[in-house]
Amino acid sequence: MRFDVLTLFPELINSHIDFSIMKRASEAGIIEVVTHNPRDYTLDKHKKVDDTPYGGGAGMVLMPQPYVDAYNSVAKSENSITLMMTPQGEPFCDDISNELAKYEQIVILCGHYEGFDERIREIIKPREISIGDFVLTGGELPALCIIDSVSRKIEGTLGKIESAHDDSFSDGLLEYPQYTKPREYMGYKVPEVLLNGNHKLIEGYRMEQKIIRTKRKRPDLWEKYKSKNNRD
Repeated sequence: MRFDVLTLFPELINSHIDFSIMKRASEAGIIEVVTHNPRDYTLDKHKKVDDTPYGGGAGMVLMPQPYVDAYNSVAKSENSITLMMTPQGEPFCDDISNELAKYEQIVILCGHYEGFDERIREIIKPREISIGDFVLTGGELPALCIIDSVSRKIEGTLGKIESAHDDSFSDGLLEYPQYTKPREYMGYKVPEVLLNGNHKLIEGYRMEQKIIRTKRKRPDLWEKYKSKNNRD
């Protein structure tokens, strides 16, 4: 999987890739993350990429020329998709993450300031994605969320791909509670069912806990799960 990120602040993207699972996946050639700075493509001698909005208003708007030229400079595979990080986009979720993991290349547009000149949308025609109903300073953090989430779906990124299969949302439910050593801490004990080695009982216990947690913490997910699986 290759990620091409158009960003005015490539350091924000590159620094995340230098740590933990993302770093191991990058060094192993499982993922590749390449940044492209629209400032390198502007025709303005001062490297300007934004200007005041027509019609008035606060803030600065990103100009189309640097972004469109930067985008056109990216070599794209036949199996690629372009995303725009924007609060106006469709809410990102695990289903979309699974869908994106089927592509060979994802190009991501990161905005800043008061956002994109509308012609960037009209010319590039990206799929617009939001990570939540709130506004951030720029699109770099949302882009990193996409990269991190999608990378986990790719074979080899995690030690065992089963780790991703057990994550919250993988089957529409929240993840079951996890425990490690010691068996007892400050009076709190590990449930006995996890200690007896009976994998069938453990599996049943974990499924029960997933349902309990989802009902309590995310009733919206539970209603969706019930509808999909004909559960009461």
